[in-house]
Amino acid sequence: MAKDSVFRSYYTVLLLALICSALIAFTAVGLRPQQESNRLQDQRKNILYAAGLFEKGKNIDELFAPIETRYIELATGLYLTKDQLDSKAKSKGRVLDNDDDIASLHLLEQYSPVYLVKQNGQLSQIILPVRGKGLWSTMYAYVAIDSDLTTIRGISFYEHGETPGLGGEIESRKWQDGWQGKKVYDPNGDMELRVIKGTADATGDKNLYQIDGLSGATLTAKGVSKLMEFWFGEHGFKPYLLQLKKQGQI
Repeated sequence: MAKDSVFRSYYTVLLLALICSALIAFTAVGLRPQQESNRLQDQRKNILYAAGLFEKGKNIDELFAPIETRYIELATGLYLTKDQLDSKAKSKGRVLDNDDDIASLHLLEQYSPVYLVKQNGQLSQIILPVRGKGLWSTMYAYVAIDSDLTTIRGISFYEHGETPGLGGEIESRKWQDGWQGKKVYDPNGDMELRVIKGTADATGDKNLYQIDGLSGATLTAKGVSKLMEFWFGEHGFKPYLLQLKKQGQI
């Protein structure tokens, strides 16, 4: 009888474990569409924030509707057709050399989405996805660039694991507002934008390329500078921006 009791307890626990596993799996599968929908809404909300187009209380899908999503090949800066995109999607990308990997990405995809805002048929601004290593985490953001392809309309850091109250201030709307009107490239086309230590110059040419530092978060600030340097350099979106200039789309 004692032996039967032990086996009965074992099978009861096993049955309960199987039932719980099945319930968890069913819940995860059932909630996946809602999770994907929430992820897409959050993505669009941050793109709208960066572009200065978010309006509280308005439907996000309706606000996002005028924004055109395209895909480009990073190496050439050319737009991809659907067939080309499907082909690129099968690739794992390429491993970056240490000298090139200033944003600590390690692996770079072959293509990227870009988001175009047009007014009266003319390109008004472009929102670009960027990312790079901070102190503790990979930081993800969207950067909106004016039609002159150098002036920043806005930025939205939306995912990171930096220290709250220090590096985590990259998520502060007040700090992000300080990016508006800053320039990525100098008149020679060199990438000059930097997050500096302390406060940006109040006047002068340097002010155009300086972002206020983050108190107590020097390494996070350096990471932000490096990710901007990478994504607006030769391995990032610079070939695409040069293609737009070449095609006379500014």
